Amino acid sequence: METQRLFLTPLNHCDNAFFIALVNSPGWLKFIGNRNIYSALDAQAYIQHIIDNPQYTYWTVHLKESQTSIGVLSLIKREYLDAHDIGFAFLPQFTNKGYAYEAAHHVIAELKKNQLHAKLYATTLAENKSSIKLLTRLGFQFVQLIHPKEECLNLYVLSEL
Repeated sequence: METQRLFLTPLNHCDNAFFIALVNSPGWLKFIGNRNIYSALDAQAYIQHIIDNPQYTYWTVHLKESQTSIGVLSLIKREYLDAHDIGFAFLPQFTNKGYAYEAAHHVIAELKKNQLHAKLYATTLAENKSSIKLLTRLGFQFVQLIHPKEECLNLYVLSEL
């Protein structure tokens, strides 16, 4: 997939080094959690788990100009939700530049165009203000607090797909 400034490719093992940096970035650790990925072997196993799971779709987001990997976007069908959940994470030096919006907006537009989903969810911690701001800008609306796996998450829905 391609936008004005970005292209999105399926997550693959060529993304190992980038993925190690991403999952150990301050934002990931604070809002998503430690995945204990510290080596290329750890990253390879984690990426393989994602690739092998039919409930997961992950894209690596790259800058067109330099082909630098800057973030990931995901669609995950979680057992506690009746529709897919969109997620995103970007390296700190690429936040607040509109890249997450551009990538997520494009994926949502593709889902609408292909009529693949009737609705789409997003979850986030209440203190993740930048994610909440992005979800609101994308048209998501707060539904309720949910408590999967002893967490407390804000649940958002985009029902106009």
